[in-house]
Amino acid sequence: MSIRKPRMILIDVDGTLVDSVPDLAWCVDELMRRLGREPHGEAKVRNWVGNGVERLCRRALVGQLDGEPDEAEFQKAYPVFLELYSQNTSTRSCLYPGVREGLDHFKSQGYLLGCVTNKAAQFTLPLLRDLGIHDEFGIVVSGDTLPVKKPDPQPLLHAAAHFRVSPDESLMIGDSKSDVKAARAAGFQIVCMSYGYNHGEDIRNYDPDLVIDSMAELKGLL
Repeated sequence: MSIRKPRMILIDVDGTLVDSVPDLAWCVDELMRRLGREPHGEAKVRNWVGNGVERLCRRALVGQLDGEPDEAEFQKAYPVFLELYSQNTSTRSCLYPGVREGLDHFKSQGYLLGCVTNKAAQFTLPLLRDLGIHDEFGIVVSGDTLPVKKPDPQPLLHAAAHFRVSPDESLMIGDSKSDVKAARAAGFQIVCMSYGYNHGEDIRNYDPDLVIDSMAELKGLL
């Protein structure tokens, strides 16, 4: 399927720009150790990422994607997890292959660039700075910038309003069903990365406009 050339491109963080699972998994397993429980391991945590760190902490406590932990246990564990992650936001995380090349191309072509993530600002901004890409974006909409986050369309529409562009001039690049749902509800085109975090599901099941293996591929597609 062809992609119309947009004026604005919004890009997700975890699973799209950055492989952040190594840090998140380390924090989950360290939390488990401090609670006297067995660590889960990176492979399991990889399927739990994508809805913010609070949801990840809850999943770690119940040991699965769905379900709720004991609230008292969560209230005790969550501050520990936040402290661990604030100290380990970018220690093991890295940009995916093709991201730097893709961003350089978008910039050279004059696209308006924004970042829209469900990760809280206290983690998003240091991560983007540490990996050297914060200044590529004219706006960063984090998970706590607005009262709602993806799959609600408002974070995408908020960025579009910031740049004064219409939804039909806009493209979202993401990796999960919440990115697809948010883009569809906002009236954006949506391209998804094949390598991201979608709770173990193939993102093609959610019918994005295009699925690619590297952000650098967009050079020849836009």
